[in-house]
Amino acid sequence: MVWNGEEAPILRVRGLTRTFPGVRALDRVDLDLRAGEVHVLFGENGAGKSTLIATLAGVHAPDEGSIELRGEEVRLHSVHDAREHGISAVFQEFSLVEELTIEENLFLGNELKRGPFLDRKAARRRARELLESLEFPLRPERKVKTLTRAEKQMVEIAKGFRSRVSVLILDEPTASLTERETESLFALVRKLQAKGAGILYITHRMAEIREIGDRVTVLRDGRKIETVDAGSTSEEELVRLMTGRVIDQIFPSIEFSPGAEVLRVEGLTTRSGHVRDASLEVHAGEIVGLAGLVGSGKSELLRACYGLDGIASGRVVFLGEEVNGQSPRRMIRRGFFYGPPDRRAEGLLMNRSVRENILLPAIGTAAYRRGGFLRTGKERDTAAELAARLQLQPPRIERPVSQFSGGNQQKVLLAKSLTRDFRLFVFDEPTVGVDVGTRTEIYRFLAELCEEGAAVVVISSDLPEVLHLSRRAYVLYRGEIKAHLVGEEITQENVLQHFFEREVA
Repeated sequence: MVWNGEEAPILRVRGLTRTFPGVRALDRVDLDLRAGEVHVLFGENGAGKSTLIATLAGVHAPDEGSIELRGEEVRLHSVHDAREHGISAVFQEFSLVEELTIEENLFLGNELKRGPFLDRKAARRRARELLESLEFPLRPERKVKTLTRAEKQMVEIAKGFRSRVSVLILDEPTASLTERETESLFALVRKLQAKGAGILYITHRMAEIREIGDRVTVLRDGRKIETVDAGSTSEEELVRLMTGRVIDQIFPSIEFSPGAEVLRVEGLTTRSGHVRDASLEVHAGEIVGLAGLVGSGKSELLRACYGLDGIASGRVVFLGEEVNGQSPRRMIRRGFFYGPPDRRAEGLLMNRSVRENILLPAIGTAAYRRGGFLRTGKERDTAAELAARLQLQPPRIERPVSQFSGGNQQKVLLAKSLTRDFRLFVFDEPTVGVDVGTRTEIYRFLAELCEEGAAVVVISSDLPEVLHLSRRAYVLYRGEIKAHLVGEEITQENVLQHFFEREVA
């Protein structure tokens, strides 16, 4: 993308400051967004990226500083106000109304009317055209509550494209998308660029920065560190700017010592039909990866083992005993931990404290009860110890989880797995929406569990995680296990061959 560097930027931010109780989330941040560029915001969780885009989208008012749009200073009082100025944001956390349909969500607050009445035919037509332009396979009449996380992500993205925009803000938009869906999104972004729109793009994926970014602004601890060229700046330099340190290796070296069988699945078919005749095994002292496209059944397979999804046929054997039909509560008591992919919806109680969330799996155990009362002192000691082990920032265990960044929320979810004597740890998308520095910490955490003799399963749409962490890997396609790869067989070529097996044939 070529632009005239002398032209005034489409968006200019000067000295933007925003303070929350006890935290200065933004500290005199400057930023320029040019017409026709993709400007990447890069930084660790808690660096200020989310606060910056929320302020530009009208969610927060700045304490100090100015926002100029097309050379004129503006004050944005709400999200609706920002949209009226041509600023549209797609946030990482969904803002959908579950009981409404896709088309109703797409035009919520901006309903299409014919006279005093809603024009439902026009809304459905416009919604269908929008979804087709994005190549998202969704029916406008479906209710949002029936959608998967990936499908909800598609609806959020479609909302950002529903009207003419001057500035489009995208916050980790590809976190739950397949490669094909990501390519469709990037094609539309490039069309917007060609029309002169500016795009602010948050991602933790280096490959995306290379593919779509023009410039990168790095934030750290609420401050702007530097703005650099996306094409010529190395990954090592970006990580150094982001963290203030050099990360030699993101993925750790893991010493596998496979031992006794912990989990065996034989011919499992779920009632939903998302998994068909699947068999696998997991041993102590190893990490097993599950790979596949969105909708492949990789998540549903282990959710069924854990008791979240119904089993139509087949056997699940955990620690030598058949456990078909057991509830998640019983599986926890048996020593099975499952960390879901959507930490906000399923993994954490967002309005409760870090302490309460961490101790939730162990709340009924003798260690944390005395008679009919909770031993809150013991809870505080354990929560503080685990928060320190996982480097929770800030280490305030009585603060509600909702007040922490996404990466720190993920650390709270991981800490829950250390409160009981779990024998099997299943982590479903363990690093979604997490920065490079926190990813490194999470990978080391998984390696330590494995090296201490635990059985670990990593379910991931991020292929490098499966390639670099797994001793063995299963590849699923449309509900069936298509490959079981071991050791050096776990290569990108081998895995991708089974991702698209039937489509290529």
